[in-house]
Amino acid sequence: MKSSNPSWKEKLTGQMPEALAREIDNFETEIALRKQGKLDEKLFAETRLRRGAYGQRYDNGQRSDGQKVQKLNFPSADLTKGPNTMWDAPGMQRIKIPGGGLNAAQIETLAELAEEYSDGIAHITTRQDFQLHYVHIDDTPSVMRRLAAVGITTREACGNSVRNVTTSATAGVAADEAFDPTPYARAFTRYFLRHPLSSSLPRKFKVAFSGGGEDHANVLINDLGFTARIRDGVPGFRVTAGGGTALMCTSARELVDFVPAGDILGVAEAVVRVFHARGDREHRKKNRMKFLVKQLGWENFRTLVRTELDALGAPPELPLEEHDEAAPQHRAPWPRPAEIEALVARESLRGPGIHPRFLPVAGDPRRERFFRTNVRAQKQDGFSWVTVVLPLGDLSSGRLRALAALARSYADGTVRTTASQNLVLRWVPNDRVAQLHAHLERIGLAEPDPDSVADVSSCPGAESCKLAVTQSRGLADALGERFRAERIWIDRAPGLVIRVSGCPNGCGLHHVATIGFQGGLRKVGGRAVPQYFVYAGGDAASDPARFGRVIGKVPARRIPLVVERLIAKFEQCRSEGERIADYLARAPIAELSAAIADLVELDEAQAREEDFIDLGETTAFRPETSEGECAA
Repeated sequence: MKSSNPSWKEKLTGQMPEALAREIDNFETEIALRKQGKLDEKLFAETRLRRGAYGQRYDNGQRSDGQKVQKLNFPSADLTKGPNTMWDAPGMQRIKIPGGGLNAAQIETLAELAEEYSDGIAHITTRQDFQLHYVHIDDTPSVMRRLAAVGITTREACGNSVRNVTTSATAGVAADEAFDPTPYARAFTRYFLRHPLSSSLPRKFKVAFSGGGEDHANVLINDLGFTARIRDGVPGFRVTAGGGTALMCTSARELVDFVPAGDILGVAEAVVRVFHARGDREHRKKNRMKFLVKQLGWENFRTLVRTELDALGAPPELPLEEHDEAAPQHRAPWPRPAEIEALVARESLRGPGIHPRFLPVAGDPRRERFFRTNVRAQKQDGFSWVTVVLPLGDLSSGRLRALAALARSYADGTVRTTASQNLVLRWVPNDRVAQLHAHLERIGLAEPDPDSVADVSSCPGAESCKLAVTQSRGLADALGERFRAERIWIDRAPGLVIRVSGCPNGCGLHHVATIGFQGGLRKVGGRAVPQYFVYAGGDAASDPARFGRVIGKVPARRIPLVVERLIAKFEQCRSEGERIADYLARAPIAELSAAIADLVELDEAQAREEDFIDLGETTAFRPETSEGECAA
């Protein structure tokens, strides 16, 4: 266990509300009671999940080799014998980041926690949260207190609750949005945090806010979505409900075409009440709100919401805080080049090192691409927003600290996480973009081509998730490396989005990707082979949301060839001006399946030894799953 740190206790003084401090104290007591056998395991599981503390697998994956355990100083844990208990091995702590927004002090705190309690890595999820893996349950109260000191909570990051409220990373700076939804998303978060119904729902409940335009924020695959509109000069939102992926992929439908922005909590409260009262609490795989909508029928569901809305009377007051879209007035002094270079050189040595493939080389063509693909003009004259590509959504503690310094000096002191597991720096003066890029190069974070075939998002997969069949991160890494090596593929299919999930649940958003991959297995000669279901033609931004169609099941090692074949087919068959996502959605399944048919087949005569080893692994594929907690 880690010892207390006086510095963070000093930071904490006077900053944590008494109720929050008491809540964390109570959780610490519950941990002690559970260890003594005085608290039922099911009840304890509910309370720790509400606070973002998950169990984690160790029976499969590249982080279960013992060396990692030694590094993390857990001498009593033998992680080679199968799934851990909460007591003899570390788990995962999810950290709720509303709208994906963090200030520099919060980034630095995450860096400290990653170093002291985890493996030196903070991971960004597809819902804009952060996760720390390998955190021992006994350390979670300390982690929670230190996060609370800088205004971050883990409350309702998991469990049957209103989860992290997401927005687009470019909300407030995108030129085509109706208005900035950020203050409304934050007010929504404040209202439902610790709401009487919020953490006792039949199942998790996901919410997203969009500014409109291309700022879609995946609203149509959420239980509740708000899209900014202005009607007769009045700001408001289109409200959609009932969306979701995984089992029974469903696009949300329009509940109300326009609600004045100040009245949105009434509609939201009514929907939550209907779900709380009527949602299925018995059948875990069929208790998301989309199943309730299907059971009731859309018109009956809308009638029930209307009834609850009438019962509420006046809508709850929206707890807005001051929000100014003007250019930031307070900025740290511009660092001298020598100072920032010393900082990034020092911080890049902390935590896991930078892979050589992400470091700059002489005449590096990535530089020109970076300015073309990662830098976009804001609607505010003279400023740009800059996307920082994070392979696999991972950030070392050192890079986190360096980014905090860069955010203070070159941006507005904040960062935003994205649904594709990247970061965005905003309010960067146009004449400072080149300097910012130079510093990003030094810390290995200047990769170009975000949201392309070379920037693949993934769930954690079998590396840490108990439900996952395959090493989805291993496939994502292999795909990224393959298409970074030959970037011509990016230019041949602009807008191609690839997402990978290790199981059907879809945490990697593979159902709504241009090309999505879902982990599975097959047997060849009595031996297990990792494979992926291939989905084609998904698009979360279309209305209604479009879900990919399965066109084949392909062994894991052949997946890069699948991408190449589908790009080539698109070039052969596309209409003038057609996007690849639209082609893959309209093309007959038989046409797409034929393009990869020879990749699907694998028998003993064809199989190579590497076919029996999952990507990212060095030993034989062992598809072992157990009861997961993401659905709890």
